[in-house]
Amino acid sequence: MGAPRPVALVADRIAWEERLLIEAAPAFGLRIDWVNDESLSLGHPDAPAIRGYDTLLVRSRSYTRGGLIASLAEAAGVPTLNTARAIHACENKAALRALLRTAGVPVPDHRLVLSRKDFDKALADLPLPLVLKPVFGGMGKRVTLIRHADTAHSVYDYIEDLAHAFEQASVVEPYLGGSSVRCLVVGRELIGAAEFESGGSDWRNNAALGNKNRAVDHDPDVLKIVNGVVDVLGPGIYGVDLFATPEGYVVNEVNHAPGFRAVASATGADIPSAIGRYVQELLA
Repeated sequence: MGAPRPVALVADRIAWEERLLIEAAPAFGLRIDWVNDESLSLGHPDAPAIRGYDTLLVRSRSYTRGGLIASLAEAAGVPTLNTARAIHACENKAALRALLRTAGVPVPDHRLVLSRKDFDKALADLPLPLVLKPVFGGMGKRVTLIRHADTAHSVYDYIEDLAHAFEQASVVEPYLGGSSVRCLVVGRELIGAAEFESGGSDWRNNAALGNKNRAVDHDPDVLKIVNGVVDVLGPGIYGVDLFATPEGYVVNEVNHAPGFRAVASATGADIPSAIGRYVQELLA
């Protein structure tokens, strides 16, 4: 057996998922090194911080950093997983939904809100309750449930007064209930799917919040949507979040650097090994 193939795991810190990926790597002929995404200083033609790695496994938790790092790494000749194109698409909820809808992948009805006039129009177009969420962001942060019209503008006051212009870009959509399905995809394969339910006083059903969860079957409707997402973004490592509606599942968002602890716990899937095997195949 030859020397292990060097892979840079690009992230701001080592969390549970990163630790397991590093531990699983030798079984697949890999050596995964943590490279802090805050210290790359990319842009140099030789990219010394990433030179010598066969690929970059980008798991940056920033909602803008991953796409920039992947773009500059690819320009320096170092392939990334996921691709820069896929990461940029996932970082922008509005752009991603446009891509998916154009390809025939179902997404929730929504409105892009860039101003108070947009917000007023969204309130007139869509039935309450509504969810207001940032275009750039994740892990359930800065997501607000609007139950009553008379409090809606107080919510938008907060965005208008306290958020930076970049963070004011928002999406308004109907509230689709207290559960969602997280699908963990590696390559083109659905490795595990779990349903998350909101619990207690927190209405959000985000896996990062530690809500109730259970494994769900890989039914044909879920597989069809997952395949449609991969057709748009290309094979990679994704957390595809679905909402159930009377008309079927819709894609809420796609995470390009998904946490997978909750899905692994609910399903028993060995996700680190699936990722290690996929990287090994890509580098073969």
